[in-house]
Amino acid sequence: MSRTRVLASARVRATVVAALLAPLAACSSTSSPGASDTEVTPKADDRPVTVTVTPTGDQVRAGDSVRITASGGRLTSVNVTDGEGREVAGEVAADGRSWVSRRKAVPGTSYTVTAATRTEAGTVRNTRSSFTTAPADKVNKVDWRPGADATVGVAQPISLVFDRPVKNRAEVEKQLRITTSNDTEGSWGWLTDWSGRDRVDWRPKTYWKPGTEVTLNAELNGTDSGADGGWFVRDYTTTFTIGTRQIVKVDLDSHQLTLVRDGETVRRIPVSGGTPGGDKRSWRGTAVLMAKEGTINMNSETVGLGNAYDKMVEHSMRLTWSGMYAHAAPWNARYFGRANHSSGCIGMSDADAAWFYGQVRPGDPFEITGKDTKGVVAPGNGFGAWNLSWTEWRQNSALS
Repeated sequence: MSRTRVLASARVRATVVAALLAPLAACSSTSSPGASDTEVTPKADDRPVTVTVTPTGDQVRAGDSVRITASGGRLTSVNVTDGEGREVAGEVAADGRSWVSRRKAVPGTSYTVTAATRTEAGTVRNTRSSFTTAPADKVNKVDWRPGADATVGVAQPISLVFDRPVKNRAEVEKQLRITTSNDTEGSWGWLTDWSGRDRVDWRPKTYWKPGTEVTLNAELNGTDSGADGGWFVRDYTTTFTIGTRQIVKVDLDSHQLTLVRDGETVRRIPVSGGTPGGDKRSWRGTAVLMAKEGTINMNSETVGLGNAYDKMVEHSMRLTWSGMYAHAAPWNARYFGRANHSSGCIGMSDADAAWFYGQVRPGDPFEITGKDTKGVVAPGNGFGAWNLSWTEWRQNSALS
């Protein structure tokens, strides 16, 4: 082959190779020096949310709120139930980081907690846990007045008497909620009941307005009453209505009882009060009709007066725990309207007592005046709180 033909053939091959390589060069020309072939977008943290429940474990002490916190994410909902399936109310904080129950964990109960969470990346999970509380070593119980659905007089207090001592008075008082249909102003006051037990009463600033509807919610379950007092293991509630405004005025000096209804005198009744000059004198001040007890046996020995009397008494209306009543006393007829000659009670004729018994109701105030008496009815001797000024009464609150 001639030299000319060899050179021509080499040029053709070079042209073909260049043509074949040209597209490859064009495809790689958009890459910048040092750039990665694949771009990776960083992902948000998707680790599980850490949920902490307090209290935790078995046989833990009751009396604290259930608290749930979340870190590394948010709580979206929380469900806490007790061993009977009842839900424990609470609320997730606005930032989603915590939840606190409205009520305290109660003794001797198992709790199940389900917390729904969302991670920063949006992954939703449920976390479940449980705990149990230790049973109460001592239980405190409550006797309260007035009873549910009662209609009572304008001086009726709400009164709770405790079986065992209450040292944590402020903590207990916080659990006592009064609601009224007309926003009546009032206050709790702690005192010693005539029985010697701890007691707390709620009274309005002034006598109730007739027609007021009142509800007590004592959410005591899970509250520790303190040393030697034990735990409360239930709640208490009562609802009652205030009846007609009736005030009984007893003037021991003139020996007259007057029933005043809505500001108008209904009837005056001649009476005989406690014998002056000794232990048989009556109390003065404001006493509140505690109960209409009807026919009862009265024995003076039960109130420390020795063997002065022991008889069945009709139309008996209790005014104090110490034994002062208004009642029928036909054996004292010659003294009605003339002299005080009883063993401390306010006596009247059978006919007057029968009529009067039908007019009054528990909660009606007896405003008693007289020169020769044993003194003023004490707050714990029946419902004597009205013998304290409003300022004095409020000072008896554990939250004042």
